[in-house]
Amino acid sequence: MNLSDFIINDIKPLLNIENVKELQLLFNQLTYSHIPVQDEHGTYLGCISETDAHCFEADKPIQDYRYAGEGFFVRESTNWLDVLEAFAQNSANIMPVLNASNKYLGYYELNDIIGLFNETPFFSENGAILIVEKGLQDYSFSEVSQIVESNDGKLLGAFVSKIENDVAQITLKIGNVGLTEIMQTFRRYSYNIVSGHEEDAFLEGLKERSDYLNKYLNM
Repeated sequence: MNLSDFIINDIKPLLNIENVKELQLLFNQLTYSHIPVQDEHGTYLGCISETDAHCFEADKPIQDYRYAGEGFFVRESTNWLDVLEAFAQNSANIMPVLNASNKYLGYYELNDIIGLFNETPFFSENGAILIVEKGLQDYSFSEVSQIVESNDGKLLGAFVSKIENDVAQITLKIGNVGLTEIMQTFRRYSYNIVSGHEEDAFLEGLKERSDYLNKYLNM
């Protein structure tokens, strides 16, 4: 996967000496969250958000609002996961790309990078999604893998999808096997099952027993 193939050059950074109205016009034509800005020497200065741009006075130069510039960027050598993280951290759908000499090369578009994520086995391979949670200091990925593989499951991907109140939520993509035995094993290891995108026979069994008990008591 050559990420540099996804660098786009159809939008050149605006010069900081241009008027804000040029920035506003550009946002009216595009659906990007930010527009890159550079000085007259070609040095990248950062990005201006659409929200900020429409609050500025149209006839003033962009440089009068340099305090609003957001200096995020990635290198051409940055791997795609770190690029995706940069998008998320900056709430942007456009990401400037600089080379090792800080020269502006172009930008990545969020949809293209998400498309790469969708091509990974986590999304492209058949399997079930299981979400479990356990204390932040109590879980380990080695334990998670051991639980899945001890039940003849194939772990296609795993990541911490949420941390709240010292509890880590872990999302798993599992192939080759149903989830019932795996979920039961996670419970034995004190994991809470948040969601399993497959019928949970354990819970279904409890429900059936409860229904039977209610019928018995009502006889």
